[in-house]
Amino acid sequence: MSEDLNLPNTMPKAGDRRAQYQALLPQLASLTAHENDSVANLANITAALKEAFGFFWVGFYRVMGNELVLGPFQGPLACTRIPRGNGVCGVAWAEGNTQIVADVNQFPGHIACSTVSRSEIVVPFSKAGKIVLVLDIDSDQLNDFSDLDKEYLEQLQSIIERFM
Repeated sequence: MSEDLNLPNTMPKAGDRRAQYQALLPQLASLTAHENDSVANLANITAALKEAFGFFWVGFYRVMGNELVLGPFQGPLACTRIPRGNGVCGVAWAEGNTQIVADVNQFPGHIACSTVSRSEIVVPFSKAGKIVLVLDIDSDQLNDFSDLDKEYLEQLQSIIERFM
């Protein structure tokens, strides 16, 4: 696969993202299929998600001990370390399920890496039944994520588990 994405021509609005995900996921599978380096693959996944959807911030945090440590990302500077159970990322890790936050200012214990972030989705990924990283996506719009995003972003598990 070339390093160019082939996506529908329109920038999707929340709730109208299905075609974008359906075009993107097979390309991510192809892009990562012959590369075993997890940093390279995670970097390309973040770049592709940011390019496809125009999200404010897209990145991975890796589980290291009792903290999440910043991994490949696209966007402005970010928090480097997040304790287990803290913020949206730490809660997704501790609870082992995707978190969708319509308004980050209403989330108890939200960690504000940027005041521009308004809503967030965090998806945990596991290897051999143990969470090894989380995908964090922030939007500068309120209520920008839905179950549609959750459905498609969770499908990245089958792609990521091949190289993690």
